[in-house]
Amino acid sequence: MHPAPSALRRAVAAATIALLATAVGCAPQPDDKASGSSSSSAGTTCAKGKLATQTSGKLTIATDEPAYEPWFKGDKPANGEGFESAVAYAVAKQLGYDKSAVVWQSVPFNKAFAPGVKTFDFDINQVSISAERKKAVDFSSGYYDVRQAVIALKGSKAAKATSIAGLKGLKLGAQVGTTSLNYISDVVKPSQEAAAYSKNDQAVSALKNGQVDAIVVDLPTAFYITSAQVTNAEIVGQFENQSGTPEQFGLVLDKGSALTSCVSSAVDALRKDGTLAALEKQWLSDAVDAPVLK
Repeated sequence: MHPAPSALRRAVAAATIALLATAVGCAPQPDDKASGSSSSSAGTTCAKGKLATQTSGKLTIATDEPAYEPWFKGDKPANGEGFESAVAYAVAKQLGYDKSAVVWQSVPFNKAFAPGVKTFDFDINQVSISAERKKAVDFSSGYYDVRQAVIALKGSKAAKATSIAGLKGLKLGAQVGTTSLNYISDVVKPSQEAAAYSKNDQAVSALKNGQVDAIVVDLPTAFYITSAQVTNAEIVGQFENQSGTPEQFGLVLDKGSALTSCVSSAVDALRKDGTLAALEKQWLSDAVDAPVLK
């Protein structure tokens, strides 16, 4: 005897419900605690003073040696004086690290943005942000808008140049790996190969000794060189920005660093609250103007 249709339907329904209950019971279930922990973890990624730094509880900041003015004072990055030293400590404070928790490290300019694992949390050393460099490292938001300038000895043929065309026949020099050197090759396009030096002080010596007619450096450094290092030199002029956006210095971090977004947020906050502008006025106020070379 077959069960009545209605009875059969009830039996099938009951069996289906039982099977569903069993399936749900065997399936992985959302863990409210784990979910909350994940959300909390994401929210505390930039927890002040608790970042995933090279040394727990410390912030390791790198720059080159010697550390030039006006970016640093007295070749002592740790004293908080000079624009970049002051910016470094302001960023550290935003991240929750006081001055005593900051550790300075010496790293050559070119090595800072070369491929490879870094030994610092971030590097600050007048490194311009570029698409090419971003292939090897991360950058923070820009902390300073910069232009490149030309320096020559007073009374020289180079000092009389009023345009880019007037620089083409000259022997020019700059530090290797810099946008200063790029401006010589890409903008001036001189008739003779530019001289590349491992450090700025070598380029300055070459200018003093007449080995080059002129050198290219960033504008604030140009003001420092002509006022303190080579007083018989002058700023010939500055270059216009070569794109719609200004050239900017950025803090350098390891490629894919977990700190990049936190450091960028710190720089953005310092720009928004006027700290960067105030530090620029304090330390770079002399670097205000120079003729534009076109």
